[in-house]
Amino acid sequence: MGSLFEGQVALVTGAATGIGRAASIRYAAEGARVAVVDINAPEAEATVRMISEAGGEAVFIRADMTSSNDIAAMVAETVARFGRLDAAFNNAGTPGGFTSAVDCTEEEFDQVVDLNLKSVWRCMKHEIPAMIASGGGAIVNTASRAAQRPAPHMVSYVTTKAAVIGMTRSAALDFAVQGVRVNALLPGPTETPMLMRGTVGLAQDLSRFGEGLPMKRIGQPHEQADVAVWLTSSQSSFVTGMAVFADGGGHLV
Repeated sequence: MGSLFEGQVALVTGAATGIGRAASIRYAAEGARVAVVDINAPEAEATVRMISEAGGEAVFIRADMTSSNDIAAMVAETVARFGRLDAAFNNAGTPGGFTSAVDCTEEEFDQVVDLNLKSVWRCMKHEIPAMIASGGGAIVNTASRAAQRPAPHMVSYVTTKAAVIGMTRSAALDFAVQGVRVNALLPGPTETPMLMRGTVGLAQDLSRFGEGLPMKRIGQPHEQADVAVWLTSSQSSFVTGMAVFADGGGHLV
């Protein structure tokens, strides 16, 4: 077990699988007590078990990221359980319906905005005061490489992830003097259940995502988690308002 977050508390949304699960496990390995947040109770509870079996401490908190009440309760429960909040990884999201600006329905657009964008604002609205009360902290919001290197037929996803970067920079500017840092993680294609659902889980489809990247492979959840955890650690104490690519060099081509 590491000590980078010894005595600290981390909160991770979208923590049931993929990047969120990997980040939760990494935080715990570095000594943090972890609030594992998701709407998917069975998988989130499995994340908690993985942490416990490795000697860490975690609690599952069920919260719907489209519910302001759930998010307020999520932060309140974390502080009530662990006494403070030092790090938050706002990672929950959806790829949307794979539509163009013409084909996208208003219902789809609103749903994606609610989960990918408004949820980040809702989370920060409650996380930042808790961090200030704890003496400061750091937040990472999951955006996407697609925010600056758009993929076709993803208008709602690209729009919301680009907006997450703007929101991140605004919050970073507003709360830097109060000791809260805010950065955005921009993952490229990563081998997660979300990506596999989008490709029908076919290995050959997964491999093609890496063909156009300089590193010629897709990422792994732990590689994204490593960046997110670093961005909320003392090792990045002078870094705020950044949009950090973790995409195998994909933003360069």
